[in-house]
Amino acid sequence: MTQYAFYFDGTRCTGCKTCEMACKDFKDLTVGTAFRKVYEVTLGDTTRDANGCITTNCVSYPLSMSCNHCDDPACTKVCPTTAMHKDSETGLVSVDERKCIGCGYCHMACPYNAPKVDREKGHSVKCDGCANRVAAGEAPVCVEACPARALSFGTVDEMAKLGERGSIAPLPKPSYTNPNLYIKASVDARPTDDVEAKIVNPLEVM
Repeated sequence: MTQYAFYFDGTRCTGCKTCEMACKDFKDLTVGTAFRKVYEVTLGDTTRDANGCITTNCVSYPLSMSCNHCDDPACTKVCPTTAMHKDSETGLVSVDERKCIGCGYCHMACPYNAPKVDREKGHSVKCDGCANRVAAGEAPVCVEACPARALSFGTVDEMAKLGERGSIAPLPKPSYTNPNLYIKASVDARPTDDVEAKIVNPLEVM
């Protein structure tokens, strides 16, 4: 099996969200549904001293993320119908719409908030790594659209040479599902267990 993976270069990403919008446009997603999301992560404090002088040590960094097509995906483990499955040839995780009953277990189990239940369609929806494009020798549309070239896609061996496996806040420890997301962290990025790093755009990404 060829396992595919995403790579995110935090030193190049400007947080412009072109990747997110390109995915929404290509997949014709409705308002409130996004397969790729850009997290705005912020930490630090701004204080005023006795003289009224204001100082700050606040920093912020973006994190672009879709489904991570994990080696050990939590979503497939809890799916009662095997609708959520991992492709044996590419390692990409997708939903068989004919089998999915819309129970939402996949959404509840995924630590990356990747699957969603589309109540109008009656089944779960999620990033499938642009499987049809990949089969045709093309990159996922989010990767192709990134103006800063902060996203890449390829075999896990290729992506692992570029960064470390999903290991910055606010992500959980990679040992949980072994995500196929490799990251080159920016200088401001914090490790996964840093509780000070907060998502400041939760309505966009949750």
